[in-house]
Amino acid sequence: MHDDFILQTTGLTKEFKGFAAVQDVNLKVQRGHIHALIGPNGAGKTTVFNLLTKFLQPTHGRILFNDIDITREQPAQIARRGVVRSFQISATFPHLSVLENVRVALQRQTGTSFHFWRSERSLSRLNDRAVELLESVDLGAYVDAVTMELPYGRKRALEIATTLALEPELMLLDEPTQGMGHEDVDRVVELIRKVSAGRTILMVEHNLSVVETLSDVITVLQRGSVLAEGPYDVVSKDPRVLEAYVGVAA
Repeated sequence: MHDDFILQTTGLTKEFKGFAAVQDVNLKVQRGHIHALIGPNGAGKTTVFNLLTKFLQPTHGRILFNDIDITREQPAQIARRGVVRSFQISATFPHLSVLENVRVALQRQTGTSFHFWRSERSLSRLNDRAVELLESVDLGAYVDAVTMELPYGRKRALEIATTLALEPELMLLDEPTQGMGHEDVDRVVELIRKVSAGRTILMVEHNLSVVETLSDVITVLQRGSVLAEGPYDVVSKDPRVLEAYVGVAA
């Protein structure tokens, strides 16, 4: 049976003034999988994400999403195709309520963002969907809370809800558990597992226990190139990976 890859890159390269931040990266992300991108600081993980979401244009190489070449497309086109990125920088409006934040994302999805004169009925339909999304990330009790007053881990859950409002086929999660304590990490791991049903996730993550818990496949980057790839139990025993992370040969 042919492997069904939702996202593929061939020879993906990004040079900045002669320095290759990403060099000849060939990624294959299988549909329905959680695929982790890991590596030491400066390995090129964020640059790869920026290339995939078109915040940067590659110097060389191709990006295919659902077998369509999206290499030259703009960020908005990529998002409309169902490639949606979240995290690292909080993507919520701090002074709006939790419900209003999700509603803004839903309005973006339905194309009604500037139709402030829309009938109350169409807004209440959005409210129903917003509440549904908030309940799916365990924020049902926080509907009326002001976003800036949410605990850190709950803000991350809200970001997942706003990302889900855009109906992603492929979710790119950028450091989803960064700066979290154990309890929040566990909650967000469960959320990612829950929302991964029926979609594909590509995530950059520093916390290796999170990677071990969630990932089907791991790609290890070092100095902009792929160092190793495979399931966690294989990759974590690879002497090159141990050397890259710990600085000692196994």
